[in-house]
Amino acid sequence: MNTETKRDDIAAKRLMYITPLLEEGLDPARITALKNDISQKEGTSPRSLGRYIAAYQKEGFEGLKPKTGKRRNAHTLPPNYDVVVEQAIILRRELPSRSVPQIITILEMEGYAKPGDLKRSTLQGHLQKNGYASKQMKLYRQKGSASRRFQKKHRGMLYQGDIKYGPYLPIGKNGKPKQVYLSAFIDDATRYIVHAKFYDNQKVDIIEDSLRSALMQYGKPDAIYVDNGKQYRSTWLTNACAKLDIRLCYAKPYHPEGKGKIEVFNRYLDAFLAEAALSKPKTLDHLNQMLDDWISAYYHKKPHTSLGDISPEIAFKTDTRALIFLDAAKCANAFLHLEERKVDKTGCINFANQKYEVGMDLIGRKVNIRYDPQWLEEIEIHHHDKPLFKVRQLSIGENCGYHTELPESMQPREATSSRLLDGLNKANITNRTKRKVAVLYGNKNSTEDESNV
Repeated sequence: MNTETKRDDIAAKRLMYITPLLEEGLDPARITALKNDISQKEGTSPRSLGRYIAAYQKEGFEGLKPKTGKRRNAHTLPPNYDVVVEQAIILRRELPSRSVPQIITILEMEGYAKPGDLKRSTLQGHLQKNGYASKQMKLYRQKGSASRRFQKKHRGMLYQGDIKYGPYLPIGKNGKPKQVYLSAFIDDATRYIVHAKFYDNQKVDIIEDSLRSALMQYGKPDAIYVDNGKQYRSTWLTNACAKLDIRLCYAKPYHPEGKGKIEVFNRYLDAFLAEAALSKPKTLDHLNQMLDDWISAYYHKKPHTSLGDISPEIAFKTDTRALIFLDAAKCANAFLHLEERKVDKTGCINFANQKYEVGMDLIGRKVNIRYDPQWLEEIEIHHHDKPLFKVRQLSIGENCGYHTELPESMQPREATSSRLLDGLNKANITNRTKRKVAVLYGNKNSTEDESNV
């Protein structure tokens, strides 16, 4: 990539940063809030964003390109600079964790340079050029480092997934700018995008939707490789992959080198976002439609050096490994979520701000709910005393005259008499009999006594 191309790429990225700040009618407080938000997410200071806006308003796209300046002439460096760099390398090798300022302090104390002669950025550049920058040394110190390049032999052996921060769209409340997020999966062997879509949130649901779309359209991979974000560390994803016999692999924390292919695609995507900003999309559907066009007509057809200068589309379609498609019912079952609810006194449960009627015989009991977050019109109810059954959202009408029939085991039985009164009568008869016997016994005794007088 030549210097001019690099400058264009940097300018495109800067334009993407400041696009939300160029909206008309933004008040100063809103601009400040947006600058802080972009600064935290992109690592660019609010002051730099202000400079980018001023340059863009003055010179347009050209103003966002880095300025080309002359390098510092060699004669301005200390005459013994080669010796200084050599000693700096020795100091870095002795203790790789030494910072450049610490190395400069040691060199000044040992007399290799006068205080103030060595600039941090200059010495850092020479260390990096010779392969002794702190990040380079860190890779050598890591045991089992995954920094070496790898590529699967066939399609469908590994999908890499990632989430990327997208632009701001006027889709918030009352048309306020709201950031969108891209969830994408790429086939490792062919660099083919099996799914990519922007969403208005970054919850676990977007991973479910994007992974399900990839599986149903392009088949099941042997494994998927993702980072340690909370969206990927969910119980749901672990269970779904286990049910579908997909190995779930995570990148080593703070070392995303193994996910290089999806990271490279994300950098390509910056060029798309710069182009999309010119069209000023107002809706998610519009942005996703432009993304589909860009992927299918440009990215998939662009020759890729790592594929032998053939396009991802050709590499994917000419691969000899058969795609493994899943049964729709099995896939749907694997993607169901599980929650627990208690049935209220009306035989209903509250779930996702809706009521579902599960039956009078389950009043006061807890049931398990299995559901698809993308389709809440109908959910599955599981209880150990009943076979699985499905219920739909309860529709509340104008009248409440509808009554649910009780099950046969709970229907009222016809009675021939009152068992309470029969029991009381029986008890009363017994008491009367006992009293009569006692009286007769008393009369008999009194007669005998009189005869004996």
